Amino acid sequence: MIKILSNIDSYMTFVHEVNSDPQFSEPMLSNEKQLQRNLLDAVKNPANKVLGVFIDDIIVGLFVFLILEEESYIEMLVGLSKNEEAYAEIMQYLKRNYRGYGADFVYNPQNHLLQKNLSNANASFEIEQQKMILVNDIEYKHTKEVILYHPRYKEQYIAMHNKEVYWTAEKVIDAQDRFRIILAIENDEVVGYIDITYQYDENEPYDIFVKEEHRGSGYEEAMLVKAIELNKPRGMMLLIDVDRFSEITMYESLGFVKAEKENSITAHVVL
Repeated sequence: MIKILSNIDSYMTFVHEVNSDPQFSEPMLSNEKQLQRNLLDAVKNPANKVLGVFIDDIIVGLFVFLILEEESYIEMLVGLSKNEEAYAEIMQYLKRNYRGYGADFVYNPQNHLLQKNLSNANASFEIEQQKMILVNDIEYKHTKEVILYHPRYKEQYIAMHNKEVYWTAEKVIDAQDRFRIILAIENDEVVGYIDITYQYDENEPYDIFVKEEHRGSGYEEAMLVKAIELNKPRGMMLLIDVDRFSEITMYESLGFVKAEKENSITAHVVL
C-alpha cells in the first residue's frame, strides 16, 4: 500500500536504518544538509510528493519525487528501501498516475533492486558518477579570459549549450537566482561555459563544456578557478564519469578529492 505522507517524523528510524546500509544508502542524503533539503523540508514544497510504501502497516519504502506537471517531468529526490516489492509498487504508482512523463532517478550503484525495476521499465542508464568534494585551497594561476555571463554573449552560449539536458541554456538564463554562468572567451568568442549553482551551502557545476579545438589548453581549469573564487566560503562538489581519469586528475590538482562510497548512477525513464 502507498500512502502520501505529510509528516515523516515517525519514520526517521527507518530512514537512518536504510541510509546507513552501504548497498541501499541514498546518494542524495550523503550529509546533514542534503537530509534537510531533500527529505525533511520536502513535505513543505507543494511540487514534491512524499510517498511511503507499507506492508501490513509497516513502512518498507520512503520516496520523495519532484513533480513538474507543466513540463511532464519527475525527479526522484529520495529513494529508500531494501524491499523489492516496494520498488515495484512505486514504479507502478508512477506509471499509473504520470503516464508519458519523463523521469530521472539518481541512485546508489549498488542498489540492485532499484536497478532491476528500472531495467524492467526500459530505462536508459548513464555511466557511474564519481563524487568529488573541494577540500583544499590550491593557488592556480592562468592567463585565460573568463567572465560572468553577459547578455551580449547570449546567442553564442545558447548555440553551444548541451541540448540533451533538463537545464537547457534558456532555463539556466531564466534561473539566475539559482545559477551562475561562467564563460571562457577568446577573441570575443565564447569557447566554453560552466553552469554552476551558487545559493547553496555546497554548490555544484551542472554542466561544463569547452569547444573541441580549445580543449586541453587550460580553459576548463580557468573557469573552475573563477567558480571556486566566486563560491567562497561555501563548499563545492561535482560529479564526473568514473572513467574520465585525466579530468579526475585535473580536478584533484584544483583541490578536489574523491568522496568514497558516494558515487551514483542516473537513469532516465519514460513512464
